[in-house]
Amino acid sequence: MESETEARHSCLKLELTQDSSNQTIFVKGTWFPSRFSLSITDGYDSWLCTASEEDVRERASQWDQSVSEYIEFAERYLGFQQPGSVYRFTDAGNGHRRLSWTFEKEGIKLEWRWRCTPSPNNKNTTAAILDFLMDANIRLSEEVVKKTESFEQLKEEAHKCLVQSEKLSTEKDEFESEVYAKFVNVLNSKKAKLRELRDRLSKQEARGKLPEEEDVSGDETEQSKSETDDGSEETTD
Repeated sequence: MESETEARHSCLKLELTQDSSNQTIFVKGTWFPSRFSLSITDGYDSWLCTASEEDVRERASQWDQSVSEYIEFAERYLGFQQPGSVYRFTDAGNGHRRLSWTFEKEGIKLEWRWRCTPSPNNKNTTAAILDFLMDANIRLSEEVVKKTESFEQLKEEAHKCLVQSEKLSTEKDEFESEVYAKFVNVLNSKKAKLRELRDRLSKQEARGKLPEEEDVSGDETEQSKSETDDGSEETTD
């Protein structure tokens, strides 16, 4: 026997249009691997549908489906109202109702039907559906609150990261500017020293050439004088 822990639950607010009138019913489904049950209410009366393992197996065989495929298909159409599908909840006599929905398979429109019996206790069945909806709404509200809080935390963290990123970017720019300024100062200092050294070398070279030229001129004068003296002596004789 399948345990309740294996069950999945759904509740569909089904909008019906039939006999030129609008009707809203709530269909609560309890889904097991090989069977399911439905609780239905229109707010005043309620109905039950119990699909046993044998019922599901027989229906699945008629449609050439496995039991799991049949359950999955029924849960899809009774868990969410499917666009294009025509849902009906019609009188089947003696207070019974017939729940049906259409679908297409290989281009052919088909219809599934399940007979629903009047609930022995309308109040309890309707209350159970409303309790399920309230519990589901509370769970969704709590989840929304948690998601919102999580989003706000992420938003705050993102803002902190952005501020930190901007701070690091500013510090990086300041550091690069400072390093560049120091580099320019060092480079200018090196250039100044090179110019000073070049000037000093130029001056030393200039000072080194002038004495040499003076010595050479002096030697040439002395040599000329000596030759003149020698020549004068020779002429006198």
